[in-house]
Amino acid sequence: MITWKNLDTVPAYQKLQETTPVALASVMSGEQGAQRVQTYTVPMAAGLAFNYAARPVDDETLQALSRLAEETQLAEKFEALYNGEVINTGEKRKVLHHMTRGQLGEAVVADGVDKRSFYVEQQQKIAELANKVHSGEITNAAGEKFTTVVQIGIGGSDLGPRAMYLALENWAKVNHTFKMEAKFISNVDPDDAAAVLHTIDVAHSLFVLVSKSGTTLETLTNEAFVKDALKNAGLDASRHMIAVTSETSPLAKSDDYLAAFFMDDYIGGRYSSTSGVGGAVLSLAFGPDVFAQFLEGAAEEDKLAKNKDMYQNPAMLDALIGVYERNVLGYQSTAVLPYSQALSRFPAHLQQLDMESNGKSVNRFGEPVNYPTGPVIFGEPGTNGQHSFYQLLHQGTDIVPLQFVGFQENQMGRDVVIEDSTSQQKLCANVAAQIVAFACGKADENRNKNFEGGRPSSIIVGKQLTPQALGALLSHFENKVMYQGFVWNINSFDQEGVQLGKVLAKKVLAHETDGALKAYSDLLHI
Repeated sequence: MITWKNLDTVPAYQKLQETTPVALASVMSGEQGAQRVQTYTVPMAAGLAFNYAARPVDDETLQALSRLAEETQLAEKFEALYNGEVINTGEKRKVLHHMTRGQLGEAVVADGVDKRSFYVEQQQKIAELANKVHSGEITNAAGEKFTTVVQIGIGGSDLGPRAMYLALENWAKVNHTFKMEAKFISNVDPDDAAAVLHTIDVAHSLFVLVSKSGTTLETLTNEAFVKDALKNAGLDASRHMIAVTSETSPLAKSDDYLAAFFMDDYIGGRYSSTSGVGGAVLSLAFGPDVFAQFLEGAAEEDKLAKNKDMYQNPAMLDALIGVYERNVLGYQSTAVLPYSQALSRFPAHLQQLDMESNGKSVNRFGEPVNYPTGPVIFGEPGTNGQHSFYQLLHQGTDIVPLQFVGFQENQMGRDVVIEDSTSQQKLCANVAAQIVAFACGKADENRNKNFEGGRPSSIIVGKQLTPQALGALLSHFENKVMYQGFVWNINSFDQEGVQLGKVLAKKVLAHETDGALKAYSDLLHI
């Protein structure tokens, strides 16, 4: 029987607080450090590996974390989730994004429909449309092929798909699977849509409108912006637009779209990259086969996340170490640092994934919690970040745990030898150096040049960023966030915090304001 308890009532948490903190600079130095790097590694899907040697844990800490995993029933709660129990208590919904890429447990029937079959059917329909667009069976009014796809969405309808597209764009070009350039419009700021429209040929562009409810203000505003541009170009907008929405939304049966593909309330926006939300734009950009490979990597990693043994479950292990850093060591932030330019927008996606999921101060039953929950997430690709905020990470007053991502090979297969090493070798040398520099530091009598060390990090490393590796990487972080939410006894699958501002904005636009809200409205000449 599953029980949901606040973290501070779990006996294993008390034991965890009694463990002896690890002297990271000491254990990561010399031969001991080399042994940790070799030992503290867990295999992931798609040839990736999670190395946590430079995280502030030892055997004592890990044993305490393993007990915490057992007492908080992490594996059992994940099993309940993928078998269709109502885990999203705030909205009284199942949580089924894992089913967009595979069947982890029992068949789940909701609304009279087998959900795995439903998601597969939608993916097949998207693949059929993408293939027809690529072959020229579906064209613009002049019978010419579409060359660009533009996604119109915001939040989870933009951040994840955009990050995934950028991650695979160069890989697809080198591997001859690049079909269409993709652009993204998200911000209601008119400069966003105008800038994209300025760079494309609208006559050869296919627009993907993504809104589960069909009522998202920013998205519908940008749709109107695009339709106006199509009209001004003498084009029939309905020949240039498809929708990704729910079957009950006003977009579902509209004649304004070439086709509509469906999602449902059991998939939150930030978890929707493996649904039609990411599937339409990625299949059009790279072909359905590449999207299928992406799903394959995510499904493979999901299977690892089922493992009840924390030591063989990279997502659970990463999550629990993060709880230790947040709740026992008191670290307030986490930096995500991919040493891959292709992952330039991946930290932005993880900001939403993590902070919208676990930025909660009440438990699953609406009761206040008396301990910290989700950390602040930020990040940039290396080595750019090294010349930006790494100063604070190395020598600032706050210790920030770091999550590196690195690959042995680049995506495009082009490089040059300068001073006896390639650019890729220089990139990899930097990430290796940073891990050790953060952990071990460097003593110097000049305090400005002194590095105390003891700054924890982990790295996910692989051979190359492929579609399968990207899927595994995405799954790892989704499952990590889920497990941390279980430990903290919060609901990681609603997002009421984004609603209040929307409500007040509608009042401003309706001129139903007073007090400070009216004053700010006047200041902005609304």
